[in-house]
Amino acid sequence: MAGRAIQIAPSILAADFSRLGEQVAEAQAAGADMIHIDVMDGSFVPNITMGPLVVEAVAKVATIPLDVHLMIAAPERFLKRFADSGADNLTVHIEACPHLHRTLAAIAELGCRPGVALNPHSPAGALAEVLGIVDLINVMTVNPGFGGQAFITSMTKKIRQLRQSAEAAGKFIDIEVDGGITDATIGAALAAGATIFVAGSCIFRHKRGIADGLAALRRAAADYSI
Repeated sequence: MAGRAIQIAPSILAADFSRLGEQVAEAQAAGADMIHIDVMDGSFVPNITMGPLVVEAVAKVATIPLDVHLMIAAPERFLKRFADSGADNLTVHIEACPHLHRTLAAIAELGCRPGVALNPHSPAGALAEVLGIVDLINVMTVNPGFGGQAFITSMTKKIRQLRQSAEAAGKFIDIEVDGGITDATIGAALAAGATIFVAGSCIFRHKRGIADGLAALRRAAADYSI
């Protein structure tokens, strides 16, 4: 873990969609490491957001990886569509995948980094049998479905458990935290072992603009080492 730089992934769920391309370009220019795209279907989560066409549009602007988070039922139906649209990371939910091993293998075969997300109620141990084939674990630090929620502080224990499990398996796995990340919460998640930080409102809706929002997160993380 020592020496690994943190990665910040602005979530376009909080962006101004009338200026989406402009705001993605601005986040990228300000040093974002990837762009996070939340796909919600109104079934697995109580909200409907965006689909492959938005991923395609962002891919035309971004030169950094696209981190696509599928908060949808039966995501295996759409893996190829999102991969073809430009996804670099494809993350599915353990709660939505009765055949998780098969789904993660299919993501890898499509040339994307396979990721799996855990809702707050799902235990870290549920991933024991797929650690060998997963590149990214998304720890939901809010109940998924809506942006702007408060960070659930008890999730830091899960982050720590997952980091320990990955190290015991002899594999580096990116642990992503998603929900309620601000300059007040990023340090706790970082100290627990997270490496990727999804942030929406505190970047795209920062009162002094996107670049200042990103800079504030990096300053807040600077007191912690990973």
